Amino acid sequence: MKRQILCLALAGSFAAWPMALQAAESQSPSAADTRQQVMSVLRDWVTAENEHDAAALGRILDDQFITTSGAGKPGNKEGFIKSLTAGKADPRQSQSLTDESVVVDGDTAVVVGTDTFHRTDGAAPDGLALRYTITFIRRYARWVALAEHIVKIPR
Repeated sequence: MKRQILCLALAGSFAAWPMALQAAESQSPSAADTRQQVMSVLRDWVTAENEHDAAALGRILDDQFITTSGAGKPGNKEGFIKSLTAGKADPRQSQSLTDESVVVDGDTAVVVGTDTFHRTDGAAPDGLALRYTITFIRRYARWVALAEHIVKIPR
């Protein structure tokens, strides 16, 4: 008798499993929504860089954030923020993101694209184009940047 009850309980559990998965999937955001969320964080990041907003960058970058570039050694969150927010923000400088591709797998998203710098006065770094790969993770119900790799695109 105990064996029959155990078998029925197990059978019921296995039967309910697909319904539980389907319910979880229906509550999760669509892939398009997730891509849009990640790209929104990336646009906020660009704005924070242009405005030298250390507090915003602190929220966007994970505490374990690591960055690498073509020839330099890896950097961490603190050093990255410090280097980007040194001095006053220059309103003549802006950035545009193009060629973005976003791949999402669960709580991880990878964005590959081009970041081009613009200046209204034509001074350096006007026209500088960087190819980037950024890994985002969903931590505590929000997307944060975990890692970035950038390389200069030859002119």
